Amino acid sequence: MKSLDKEEQKSKKNGKETKQSPVFTGNFESDLKKVKDLLGENSDILFRKFRLNNTKLKAALFYLDGLSDKELIDKFLLSSLMKPFSETDKEQIKQDGLKDFLKNNVLSIGEIKESDEPEKAVIEILNGSAALIIESVPEVLVLGIKKPKTRDLQEPISEPLVRGPRIGFTENIKDNTAILRNQGQNEDLFFLKKSVGERAKKQTVIAYINGIANQDLVDEIVRRIDKIKIDFLPESGYIEQLIEDNFLSPFPQIQSTERPDRVMGALMEGRVAILLDGTPYVLIAPVTLSMLLQSPEDYYERWIPATLVRLLRFLAAFITLYGPSLYISFISFHPGLIPTKLAISIAGSREGVPFPTLLEAMLMEIAIEILREAGLRLPKPIGPAIGIVGGLIIGEAAVSAGIVSRIMVIVVALTAISSFAMPQYSLGTSLRILRFISMLAASIYGLYGVVLFTLLFLSHLVRLYSFGVPYISPWTPLRMKDLKDFIVRGPMFLMKSRPVLLQTKEPRRKG
Repeated sequence: MKSLDKEEQKSKKNGKETKQSPVFTGNFESDLKKVKDLLGENSDILFRKFRLNNTKLKAALFYLDGLSDKELIDKFLLSSLMKPFSETDKEQIKQDGLKDFLKNNVLSIGEIKESDEPEKAVIEILNGSAALIIESVPEVLVLGIKKPKTRDLQEPISEPLVRGPRIGFTENIKDNTAILRNQGQNEDLFFLKKSVGERAKKQTVIAYINGIANQDLVDEIVRRIDKIKIDFLPESGYIEQLIEDNFLSPFPQIQSTERPDRVMGALMEGRVAILLDGTPYVLIAPVTLSMLLQSPEDYYERWIPATLVRLLRFLAAFITLYGPSLYISFISFHPGLIPTKLAISIAGSREGVPFPTLLEAMLMEIAIEILREAGLRLPKPIGPAIGIVGGLIIGEAAVSAGIVSRIMVIVVALTAISSFAMPQYSLGTSLRILRFISMLAASIYGLYGVVLFTLLFLSHLVRLYSFGVPYISPWTPLRMKDLKDFIVRGPMFLMKSRPVLLQTKEPRRKG
């Protein structure tokens, strides 16, 4: 064996000598020290040193307590490695080499990889794999024995349905890819793995249907994920913020969901999904505004009731955005547009209220937002009760004290209920933010301010894109084929084409 240490090899690049990163050499004590130095004094890293079978060769096994399958290691892996070689085995070792013999005849592990770099081996150990160091072998065998702690499959909390599958994603990315595979046998469902994070690396998977998804879209998403430079990604929301088109927009440009059926439906349309280990929320790109107002349940019901429910959602979005601002503009600037009897009733209810309409509306809206946030943060058994009781008490107390009018309580309550009708929580949050801006515009110019706000609002939507797809398509540009699944959900037999703006490889659906 040559005594030349690979670690001391040098390569010339751009006329300068650069030292190579440390590598394994086959020197047992040296390789062992490299791994131990990188791992440091970690109490959850377990180390087992032993003699390989009945030979004098030394071997060591590194694995992580809590993530690695200790039962598999104790009962099968170590017993196989310490079992004496027969004469036939020794002859086979001379022919194939020790490393290949162990891989093909001894190690009954489905996933075996080789690594000659200590840093990569340590990353695999910290991810739950085991690393086997063998004397005279210049590579480490990485054994896939990860057994992470996972929770049972449950119904998605943030996207409940009356009719539909009762299964949601979990925090384990392998479970999530298996769930997508289980949606139906599809040999064209591709998973592209990436590692993200500079200090704590996590696995992300880019999922798409080969033969449907536009390859330029897949390449663009891969490019943006490759450009992510951050210490740690605890949740997919980090990826969403780092790869979106316009960070100044209040609207989400990537859809997040816990529902596998929603993800599979998007993949079949030609979209791309992004999964991150450690979170049940999967990202879908590109997204349009109409997608955020749709629910998977729209396709599980007949087209007439599904269309009615979808129309109600669009109406709820309008009320969420414009309810208080229209009230402010009518009361403060255009009372003549209100029917006489209604105007008298409103004036009577506002008698004695010391605040202008804008301040009155702001006080109630802020109170509702605080109650909503408090209901989310409190423990589940008392959170909903506090939200309901708090709203009733504050509303009644404010009216009794003459701080706000009864009609204002009705307007704010209707607006809050409408915001709860949004299928996507992120869209409801965006509309709530814009609602305050529309209220300010209405308090300054009345209906003219509302119209001006609407023009600015629509101009922003027209200029907003999600991975090259117009955000308000199929309105702009107008695509008649895509209108069958826009506000009206057309009958199933008419929905033969995939969205035109996605420029899929296969524009028409099969069947």
